[in-house]
Amino acid sequence: MASPTPVPGILEIEPYIGGRAAAPGVTKVFKLSANETPLGPSPKAIEAFATAAAQLASYPEGSSAVLRDAVAEIYGLNPDRIVCGNGSDELLHLIGQCYCRPGDEVLFSEHGFLVYPIVARAASATPVAAPETRYTASVDALIARLTPKTRLVFIANPNNPTGTYLPVSEIKRLHAALSPETILVLDAAYSEYVKRNDYEAGIELVSSHENVVMTRTLSKVYGLAALRVGWAYCPPDIADVLNRARGPFNVSIPAQYAGAAAMRDRAFMEAAVAFNAQWLRYLTEEIGALGLEVTPSVCNFVLVHFGQEKGRTAKDADAFLMARGLIVRGVAAYGLPDALRISVGTEEANRLVVAALKDFLAL
Repeated sequence: MASPTPVPGILEIEPYIGGRAAAPGVTKVFKLSANETPLGPSPKAIEAFATAAAQLASYPEGSSAVLRDAVAEIYGLNPDRIVCGNGSDELLHLIGQCYCRPGDEVLFSEHGFLVYPIVARAASATPVAAPETRYTASVDALIARLTPKTRLVFIANPNNPTGTYLPVSEIKRLHAALSPETILVLDAAYSEYVKRNDYEAGIELVSSHENVVMTRTLSKVYGLAALRVGWAYCPPDIADVLNRARGPFNVSIPAQYAGAAAMRDRAFMEAAVAFNAQWLRYLTEEIGALGLEVTPSVCNFVLVHFGQEKGRTAKDADAFLMARGLIVRGVAAYGLPDALRISVGTEEANRLVVAALKDFLAL
């Protein structure tokens, strides 16, 4: 008997596979495959999460007012223009669902986040990838691939898995080339880690244009990956559209409480950023000193490149690290078969990674 037929594009989706969490046969494991913060969440977020237990029988307030108010307070934004989601992934899908039609195109950079082509195909649109330059999104290449069918342009800024970013001047140049009917989506999941004078997460652009959306997550620096908390800052009309389509209770009470508390604990967040800066520099310098190419990163991970010599490939290195309980991320699905992405971990984990790579190269 034949099965019901899904909408066009669904069966072309390669399901997203997250970073591994286990190393068979290894007693002590260090998970460096998912870009999770080694400091965990703020103690204030944990306390708020526990407090929310008394409300588990109740539906959440539908607009996520607790979380929206915290975001608005911290960034000086109008809460009516903030839409919250079950992670920023839900918001990316909502944008595709609400604005893409069959035959439309969704544009993104060559090594961009794997969710972007999934969003496109789930909305029966066509994914279009633009080549990068030195593992960085190329505005010229993106502009060259704009067509009258381009409905969404996704830019992860900074980008996962490369760790590179575009300065705000380049983002503005890209936006200037878009038609009013094309939405620029700035995925700023790692923005808190960036301390560059020429970087802007997207608030300015959203505030001054009707076709720009910025998405953010609390899964990275805030350490709330398990709760799935994200938010988007939108033009009023786009916020209205997304609120019409999203689930009525899409962010749980514990997630809202913990998220609001985490965002308000600025001292803890800044400590996480400072810790990351210290050990990102360590990994970049020490792994580079071993003779491996490391793409300069502004995130909480490094992209390490390997050759194709037998016994020295990225796949070989991955297996070697796994045997020592160091779980990293292969990125062949991103078009980078000769590289591994390694998250910044605890001091112990970071030092063990460097030592293990040194031993691997000495084989």
